[in-house]
Amino acid sequence: MTWMEWYSSLWKPSWTPSPATIGLIWQILYPVIVLTFGFVLVQACRKKLSWTVVVPFVTNLVANLIFTPIQFGLRNLPLSAVDILIVWGTIIWMMVAIWKHYKWVALAQLPYFVWVSIATVIQLSITWMNR
Repeated sequence: MTWMEWYSSLWKPSWTPSPATIGLIWQILYPVIVLTFGFVLVQACRKKLSWTVVVPFVTNLVANLIFTPIQFGLRNLPLSAVDILIVWGTIIWMMVAIWKHYKWVALAQLPYFVWVSIATVIQLSITWMNR
């Protein structure tokens, strides 16, 4: 069965957005993520930021990028739940780490944080409902 058939067959909360809506949300968020993460990396390369400030951004990026292969490739709901919790937690860590240096970067993460908070509740619900 395809990943879409598999995902469609899962029990989900009634308020789960459609895959098209979820895709649209990420299309809006990814440019902000690329811009802000790139800015942080450039500032670290210019030695205007400590590399310790970059660690939560890199950790978040890796966790974000491996979510799809875990969820839809491995079809491992418990591991996907752990991964999204890492994504969620590292957004908070990023915002705290960058706040004293570039508040605008921290504030730019708010839509990402709101969406990942919602997505985390959805993912934890899906994991629980399909155990």
